[in-house]
Amino acid sequence: MVYEGQINVTSSDFGSKVIYCSDDFFADSSRMLQNNEAVFIEDKYDKNGKWMDGWESRRRRDGKNDFCYIRLGLKSVINDFNIDTSYFTGNFAPAISILGCCVSGGVTDDRVVDGSAVDEWFDLLFKEKLTGDSSNIFSSNSLKPVTHLKVTLYPDGGIARLRAYGSVCSDDNRYVVKGTNVISKESGAKAVFANDEHFGCLSNILEKHEPINMADGWETRRRREPGNDWGIVALAKPATVDEIVIDTKFFKGNYPDTFSICTTCIDEPDDKTLIEQSNSWDQLISRKKLEMNQINIFKKSELLHQDPITHIRIDIFPDGGIARLKLIGSFINHE
Repeated sequence: MVYEGQINVTSSDFGSKVIYCSDDFFADSSRMLQNNEAVFIEDKYDKNGKWMDGWESRRRRDGKNDFCYIRLGLKSVINDFNIDTSYFTGNFAPAISILGCCVSGGVTDDRVVDGSAVDEWFDLLFKEKLTGDSSNIFSSNSLKPVTHLKVTLYPDGGIARLRAYGSVCSDDNRYVVKGTNVISKESGAKAVFANDEHFGCLSNILEKHEPINMADGWETRRRREPGNDWGIVALAKPATVDEIVIDTKFFKGNYPDTFSICTTCIDEPDDKTLIEQSNSWDQLISRKKLEMNQINIFKKSELLHQDPITHIRIDIFPDGGIARLKLIGSFINHE
């Protein structure tokens, strides 16, 4: 199943983490948050028994249920769940339920676990039966923002992966777009060409959702020769630009030192022509310094023109990675 436009907000790559588990005797609960597909290794055993790629508790004899608490990497809204029980056959959990809560930033994990910081736990997934060695797909019962989950297994057993698909809620301290981001995928923009996409694709910088890690941005290899790296993006239709936002979140030792952007406004060019002529386009912003792991904002006063544009070329010096690029402005209506 494809979750178009959604991200797995319980992935450990996203920064999500198990903060308490009642029992993970057979298999560490943190494994169920891994983003890769679960594997089965026939002859692999550890001191407690058969090694399994997921979360697995021991067999309960006390009439109670196993559970764990998860802190999400960022506040999110969850639309769907995939409870993957791959390779769990005679040992999968027969049923599962999931609660969510939303607490303010800075609350310590222990206060979520003991409930002292939580005003309300609400149902995201009512108690649902699971099938072994399968993808168990469910819709969330709530679209309230969540920061933490409580996952309960009935009564015990294992799951391979817990995947919750949704979107990120912008943090209060993040940049809020005022106006139209004319270069977002949502606005119809698309990546045309990049001279290097070794670690991450240029198209990633056009995404709407909050970046989830370095792989969710555009990153080039370490340049060992003269020159710099660059890419071309096409807008859906002509627009003017009032502000540039470059987010270098997660890029710390590998962000570009500086950048510049030049533009053109042409009708239906072929990609080859764009690439060949892009180094002679008009500068929108001259070479500027970037800072690591933060939102870099360049105001209207720093822009060199406000002419209509259809394409941009972004140059990064000499190499490195950025998470998101936003051009805040207005589309030109042709009536």
